Amino acid sequence: MPSKFDTRALDLGVLALRAAYAAGTQTPEAVINAVYDRIDRSPDPAVWIALTPRAEALARARAVPLDAPLAGIPFAVKDNLDAEGLETTAGCPVYRYRPERGAFVVDRLLEAGAILVGKTNLDQFATGLVGTRSPYGAPRCVFDERYISGGSSSGSAVAVAAGLVSFALGTDTAGSGRVPAAFNNIVGLKPTRGLLSTAGVVPACRSLDCVSIFSLTCADGDAVRRVVEGFDPADPWSRPARSRPLPLEAPAVGVLAPADRDFCGDAATAALYEDAVARAEGLGWTIREIDCGPFREAARLLYAGPWVAERAAAVGGFIAAHRADCDPTVAGIILDGPAPSAVDAFQGIYALKAHERACAAVWTTVDALLLPTAPTQYTVEAVKTDPVALNATLGLYTNFVNLLDLAAVAVPAGFTPGGLAFGVTLIAPAFTDAALAVLGDRLHRALGLGAGRDRVPVPALVVQDAPDLVDLAVVGAHLSGMPLNHQLTDRGAVLVETTRTARDYRLYALAGTVPPKPGLVRDPGFIGPGILAEVWRMTQAAFGAFVEEVPPPLAIGTMDLADGRRVKGFVCEPAAIAGGEDITDRGGWRQYLTGV
Repeated sequence: MPSKFDTRALDLGVLALRAAYAAGTQTPEAVINAVYDRIDRSPDPAVWIALTPRAEALARARAVPLDAPLAGIPFAVKDNLDAEGLETTAGCPVYRYRPERGAFVVDRLLEAGAILVGKTNLDQFATGLVGTRSPYGAPRCVFDERYISGGSSSGSAVAVAAGLVSFALGTDTAGSGRVPAAFNNIVGLKPTRGLLSTAGVVPACRSLDCVSIFSLTCADGDAVRRVVEGFDPADPWSRPARSRPLPLEAPAVGVLAPADRDFCGDAATAALYEDAVARAEGLGWTIREIDCGPFREAARLLYAGPWVAERAAAVGGFIAAHRADCDPTVAGIILDGPAPSAVDAFQGIYALKAHERACAAVWTTVDALLLPTAPTQYTVEAVKTDPVALNATLGLYTNFVNLLDLAAVAVPAGFTPGGLAFGVTLIAPAFTDAALAVLGDRLHRALGLGAGRDRVPVPALVVQDAPDLVDLAVVGAHLSGMPLNHQLTDRGAVLVETTRTARDYRLYALAGTVPPKPGLVRDPGFIGPGILAEVWRMTQAAFGAFVEEVPPPLAIGTMDLADGRRVKGFVCEPAAIAGGEDITDRGGWRQYLTGV
């Protein structure tokens, strides 16, 4: 029976579907039927390795509780992640096996109500950034079938970009969760290592592997991350989730100096990178050129150092026993290089530590990096002719990220005159995932490129803050440049925004305080200008330590801001204002001190 719901122009965005379900304008059953119809009509046969039977997916759609976090959201997983009921091949038919249980992250999605549509194609054993090293075919760029889609998570990226699923899981060791996103105009979220469990994932480099998320928007990807992240005792590489804040109002962003901008002669992508930097500056971000030398030196270790041996540790024995059945390029990379010794491994670790120390100097001057995701894009035929060198080129700006324990989010950043997509990546230290999603969301919308093949508009969505961060509003001696501001910055707090309180607050210059301080008091029914405030973000632990230092008559309570939000903030005991001066009409403490 035909659905009564119109799914022809269906927006499969995660948050868009949740809103449609809540409004009753769509049902999971209608959406899943539409998804399978789209797959039937898809012109690219290489996207999928296996599909969940339509009847099974529809049965799940009819039964899913709509109050589940991802109820009725269709998704796909790269075929090196286990899913109960479907075989895992890792892109190699003779390697196939049927897992007894799903990967930790896949099971979490199913428990949250998401509906698994199928397993997607990949560079065999997740070895490659091109998407052509698979006996199941090469998924093509959604904008031009002559061009590669990027790998190794090729099928997952194309499935999202082509509107076949709402989001997809990939993996990322050298850039596999970011390069395909750039080539297909979608978001690629590469979480902090260990934030998402890799239990149930066929490893590439076990110490570096990450499960990645492809989505249409940063808000969608962040919503999925919050569902699947969590400490997994079964994964020795799993780490408890925590959050590290970044400035959201005016972050200092490191960009490539002109001499370091290598685009392999591609003038179009070079111009698009310059435009993305200009758009970032237009958002009020501080742009600083960096020395990318230490990052590039670290990147060279991934394939020129002992980490190649880790790929052999993962699947080398199998490939050696079945070489004729494996992709020759993959087999050559894993088996044919010189076998590093234990001494080589330690020397590689020492070299990486030296590069980390050099990179640390960069992080003292910037909050995040804004780099090209890939310097250029190649045709399928070009990659077949020179599969190793061209693949290495694509990792120029991605290979160092997991080695240096960084988080990243890749966002769309424009189209070349020939119609190919280009992307940039925001990169920051580990556990900045939540803040990167906010910054990535703002940049994506500022660039105005939409998402996916159809360039679906990206709505102005607010990405949630991390649950273990606290926003604190200050109005006096803790403002930027004021005597007590160090009590915030010493604890790692970062400035999020400058705003005003609600209009029913009065501000008093208190008598006898050292250093001079104001007192903020709420006066219900009073209508004033609102008091200038800064909102600072810090961890819960830092907030607790900060509160212990607050002396009477000041205290930390709940403050209403001009836009209706409520945050923690400084308040004052009413008795303390008896000898103070009402300075409300000045509009803020800084204005009072400067006389402006």
